[in-house]
Order: sequence, then C-alpha cells, then structure tokens
Amino acid sequence: MKRILVTGGAGFIGSHLCKRLVADGNDVLCIDNYYTGSKENVWSLIGNPHFEIIRHDVIQPFWCEVDEIYNLACPASPIHYQNDPIQTTKTAIFGVYNMCGLARRTHAKILHASTSEVYGDPAIHPQPETYWGNVNPVGIRSCYDEGKRCAESLMMDYHRLHGVRTKLIRIFNTYGPNMQAYDGRVITNFVVSALKGEDITIYGDGQQTRSFQYVDDLIEGMIRMMDTEDSFTGPVNIGNPGEFTMLELAELVLKLTGSKSKLVFMPLPQDDPRQRKPDISLAKSKLNWEPKVPLEEGLKRVIAYFEGRKPNY
Repeated sequence: MKRILVTGGAGFIGSHLCKRLVADGNDVLCIDNYYTGSKENVWSLIGNPHFEIIRHDVIQPFWCEVDEIYNLACPASPIHYQNDPIQTTKTAIFGVYNMCGLARRTHAKILHASTSEVYGDPAIHPQPETYWGNVNPVGIRSCYDEGKRCAESLMMDYHRLHGVRTKLIRIFNTYGPNMQAYDGRVITNFVVSALKGEDITIYGDGQQTRSFQYVDDLIEGMIRMMDTEDSFTGPVNIGNPGEFTMLELAELVLKLTGSKSKLVFMPLPQDDPRQRKPDISLAKSKLNWEPKVPLEEGLKRVIAYFEGRKPNY
C-alpha cells in the first residue's frame, strides 16, 4: 500500500483519480480548497479508511508523509481561471513550488498535471512534446498558459538541482462525469444546452478543432506515467488524437440527445487556439498507452450523467 497525496482531489479529474487509487489498494490523502472542486465528487469515498480529505490551498505549504504526489490543483476552464487570473498564476506556480518542496523532503515521486495549453495557438500540427509552443504572454489566457509553462520549468529544476523524481504530463481536452455544468468547457456547454433545449453557442465559424479524451483513459495514462522508471521525466502528451471541429461536435451532441436546439454563432474569444491535436507517439512507446473510449461512447456517458442531475445541473 502506497501513501498518495492528490492535490485538487475533489475536482473533476482529481475525484476520478482518487477513486481509482483507492480501488487499487492505496492510502489516499486528498487536499482541495473547493474553488472548483466539490465534496460531492468524492462523496462515495467518505468514510473509507483508506481515504482522507482536507481543505487546503496549495498556495500555502503542506506537510505530510507520502510516497507519491499527484499535483492537479489549478482551475482548468477559462471561466474559472480568468475569473481571478492572479490567483490562477499563484496556484500554478506556488502550488508546484510547495509540492516539489514536499517531494524533496519526503523523497516522494511527484507527477504534475500540465496542459496542452502550453502549446498555445500551435504552428505545428499535431503537437509533439518537442514543440515549444506559440503562447501570448500578456493575453487573457496567459495566467493559465504561462503559469503552467513556469510550473513545468520549476519541476525540471527541482529534478536537475535536487534529484526530485518528477513526472510531467500534458493533458489534452478531457471530459466525463463530475464536470461542472457551467464551467465554460465546450462539451459541458453543448450537452447542457442541448438537454435544456437552449441555443448552442459556437464561437467563430466552428471549424476550429479539438481532440477529446474520456477521463478514464486519462487516469490510466497518469498512473502508467507515475510507474515509469525514475530517469524518465517526460513531458508526455496524454490525449486522444481523434480530431473534431466544433460543428461536428455540436451535431453529434444534437444527434445523441435528440435535441431541437439551434446553433448560434458568436465571435471567437481572444487567443482561442485554431487547432489542437496531440501526437501520442511517446505515450505509446514509453507508457504502452493509448485512449480506448471513442467520442460517441464517452458523450453517451456524459449525457446520461447530466440527465441524471436534472433539473439541478
């Protein structure tokens, strides 16, 4: 049994990770400040002797004895990270600083959840880990994009200077149960609007693309990355290379929900990437990993999740 700390463990991805780690027979400590997370997401674990949850903000130091750390704490949707951009940057940077300090003290292995947003509006397609990105450092998304880029730098400096066993993954668009209905992510926007019969808003001409992975595939990739040899730090792209335009996604949601919602078009937000697709060659070779859940199957599960929450999404 390993002692594992999950920061942001009551969030969308963190809650799925906590459940998987407990199911695998580990002792899991979850910390979260509930800015975007919720106790409801981990309610099924409350009372389990191998799970503990503490309200804590990773901007502040945290002390415990652990074998592994999964650092997921940071708002990840534009609505949330742009609401308080200074707090977002502090969470990304001070959170990694504090968790790397904890990993150094306890000799723990630490995995940091970075993001495909480090590639910005990419000039290379699909995006390999060797691509340095095309990010606006002063735009409205830079609190998240540049915060995550700086966090990656801190991780590697702790590895090079102090021998901390670091693991870096770059997460591409992920979806699944426990997402918040109004978090500003495209899949939740489309699904909730369709279920309520409201207009579905598409930004730009709808030809911009994204790649969507189901959360179970991501969790499997994270655990496999943590289990790699210490000499392999990453970064590694974890995402589904299936690429869809926003129009294709909207039409699929309408088909699966049977909704009569109409599509309406709005101007494209500032610095919104035109293309996003991971090159997962490294994940295949190093982790023996690739996504298993196709978009249509994953959407059916998400639609069923939100249908089960009516009318209080």
